[in-house]
Amino acid sequence: MAAAALSGCADSNVGPNLRTGDKAYALIPAPQGEPKVEDYRIGPLDALDITVYQEADISTRGAQVDAAGLISMPLIGRVQAAGRTTTQLADELRAKLAERFYVDPQVTVSIARSVAQRITVEGQVKEPGIYPISGPMTLLDAVALAKGEDENAALRQVIVVRYVNGQRMGAVFDMRRIRRGDDPDPAILPRDSIIVGNSSSKSAWHDLLRAAPLLNVFGVFTRF
Repeated sequence: MAAAALSGCADSNVGPNLRTGDKAYALIPAPQGEPKVEDYRIGPLDALDITVYQEADISTRGAQVDAAGLISMPLIGRVQAAGRTTTQLADELRAKLAERFYVDPQVTVSIARSVAQRITVEGQVKEPGIYPISGPMTLLDAVALAKGEDENAALRQVIVVRYVNGQRMGAVFDMRRIRRGDDPDPAILPRDSIIVGNSSSKSAWHDLLRAAPLLNVFGVFTRF
């Protein structure tokens, strides 16, 4: 009876629009060469601390980058921040202040709160959630951030979702093959979502094991 119940459980986590095999790696490739720590790029909704040396009136803490990637600063107005490093933005602000207002202003920009440099890990992992990242990341790293997969994980059906040119796209990877070294470990980027699929057969088997003691007790009582 247990075998019949398990045979009826089919996993169906993979939709028809998800890429698999070579197409998956074409969309979400593995890192090439030695991992490199890239300069942080400011993103929409990040918060910035902007300091102009000895000019407290125009310095600001927690300046919000809006959804369009812009910040607003006294005397200057709106400035594009998203897509730039903190050094690039500081140079831009320094140049604008030097045009009309100050002689050789000293400007520093730092990240007060990061929203852009995060990934989401969900599905059959021990601690699903949103995790900040600060350097090179792979699929195995991302699942490890969530304390690994749980007992019902379908390791052949791990989905990575990424926005490419504004379009939401997804690919499926087999973590068993990646761990064995048969397949490359794909690179994970900020704003990616990782979804570890659910194995219906594993769920049914674990439910059966948990129910077994109760079934034994029921069997004892039915004899009387």
